[in-house]
Amino acid sequence: MSETESPLTGAALIQDYVRTLDGSPGVYRMLDSQARVLYVGKARNLKARVSNYARGHGHSPRIGRMIRETAQMMFLTTRTETEALLLEQNLIKQLKPRYNVLLRDDKSFPNVLVAKDHAFPQIKKHRGAKKEKGAYYGPFASAGAVNRSLNQLQKVFLLRNCSDSQFEARTRPCLLYQIKRCSAPCVGKISEKDYAASVKDAERFLQGKSTEVQAMLATQMQEASEAMEFERAAALRDRIRAMTSVQTAQGINPKGVSEADVIALHLDKGQACVQVFFIRAHQNWGNRDFYPRVGEHVSEAETLEAFIGQFYDTKEPPKQLLLSHGIENVDLMAEALTGKLGRKVEILVPQRGEKAELVSSAMRNARESLARKMAETATQTKLLRGLAEAFDLDGPPQRVEVFDNSHIQGTNAVGAMIVAGPDGFLKSSYRKFNIKGKDLTPGDDFGMMKEVLERRFKRLLKEDPDREKGEWPDLLLIDGGAGQVSAVGEILGDLGVEDVPFVGVAKGLDRDAGKEEFYRPGSRPFALKHNDPVLYFVQRLRDEAHRFAIGTHRAKRAKAVSKTPLDEIPGVGASRKRALLAHFGSAKAVSRANLTDLKAVDGVSGALAETIYNYFHEGA
Repeated sequence: MSETESPLTGAALIQDYVRTLDGSPGVYRMLDSQARVLYVGKARNLKARVSNYARGHGHSPRIGRMIRETAQMMFLTTRTETEALLLEQNLIKQLKPRYNVLLRDDKSFPNVLVAKDHAFPQIKKHRGAKKEKGAYYGPFASAGAVNRSLNQLQKVFLLRNCSDSQFEARTRPCLLYQIKRCSAPCVGKISEKDYAASVKDAERFLQGKSTEVQAMLATQMQEASEAMEFERAAALRDRIRAMTSVQTAQGINPKGVSEADVIALHLDKGQACVQVFFIRAHQNWGNRDFYPRVGEHVSEAETLEAFIGQFYDTKEPPKQLLLSHGIENVDLMAEALTGKLGRKVEILVPQRGEKAELVSSAMRNARESLARKMAETATQTKLLRGLAEAFDLDGPPQRVEVFDNSHIQGTNAVGAMIVAGPDGFLKSSYRKFNIKGKDLTPGDDFGMMKEVLERRFKRLLKEDPDREKGEWPDLLLIDGGAGQVSAVGEILGDLGVEDVPFVGVAKGLDRDAGKEEFYRPGSRPFALKHNDPVLYFVQRLRDEAHRFAIGTHRAKRAKAVSKTPLDEIPGVGASRKRALLAHFGSAKAVSRANLTDLKAVDGVSGALAETIYNYFHEGA
């Protein structure tokens, strides 16, 4: 890697760099006078690519501004152009350069997991690394899409969704059995063999072989009817009806497309929406819209190529990508994705037939979604201007952080921070804080707020002291009145942060919504008009913070409730914990077990059995 500084700037500086480059493939970075990365690009031939920027004319206004701001460049050569493409997308996601197209929402997508570590497999939603033993089907566009599919699978195949510990503890069927959503394997209402057949049918259905499953069920229903097993025949009839209902509800189920992502782009006035439809096993598994950051004069080809590179950086691509627009380096991108998947990936821009209809549908969704988003953004911008006027800020805040605490008599205390800006709630920026202070008295809201704010701003001061990453707030909203505002002022003052405005939001008279009072340092409390849109906006912000805090607190409390002494034993992870509880029935029974019984548990070695035994019998 090379890095050189020069007193020159702009095109003259770039021309100076060109003389030092050769024709190798690689990645280049353009930086401004403060060493902030402006742009990351890749090239088959670095010398040829960078020399294009040395021309002082023929560029779009966006590229022209970028060239003028360039005060430094960095280069990294690679063996192949494909390596350069992958490195480019990694650096864009990591550095978030101002002039690159940037995918802002890059969360993982959920899957359906048929767990295979139990005699009666559980079917459930799974998100994240695929570490659990079982078969994964996905991705689905959202948690809602997975939940709908799980609901349908339960209706048709009667598979359990309870945890292993719940399964082992049951002595009679649960409500799901009563409403015909589960076959109750927990209490022996179905044999292991028959349940395994249902699991196999469910997997066939998820693989797109629903016609085979329906034909087989129809045959079984006919046989049951002829054998005068009318109750079994009626149950099979209900399953066939449920399956037909599922297929009707799924909407677009393409016959000629077994596995593809349909990706459509709509650009309007410097804003973009990318709509992605997930087609798996000839079924539509939902769609999701994305709003990558683009500037004016960015082409469809550049936007789509950047989106695809960043989108599949952490995700497994399907066999086909069906695009609304062509991209510049289609062969290169296909080669990169093929290497990632381990089998051929095709990138197509269909012009006719079923595939073109799928793209057209995605395009319509992208156009409508962007129109809604732009309307919402206009409203949000107006509300932020109103917020600036109400609280006497220098300008509309681009980042509002709202803090709240949640606890029950001081137990399982958590702090929560939500973030809002011109694009609405920025959920990827939400943060939770497990309250760690040992010297806090139960219910000490002041102490909890102090800990949360200190941790928040110490991290900001450490990670972004120059405030270049856009993560510093323009306004803090605190749940509380004069006391909280005074405490926040002291906390920020001690940290040397004196230019971040903050406002306390108190419930007001009778704690009624609409009677909130606002507190600012050095000012008398005031209220907004009852029908002021800014008041409703603040209420939404506060309610969102409260919702997030309550949800975080409940999750922590639930985790604490399910915690057992087994969690503290070195070498006992989730799977061994399940094995021990399944074998002995409870953590208390494990604590009373002798060494021989512990060694008899599947997956527990002699050494681990001794560790478990010693943990419960030290000093005995």
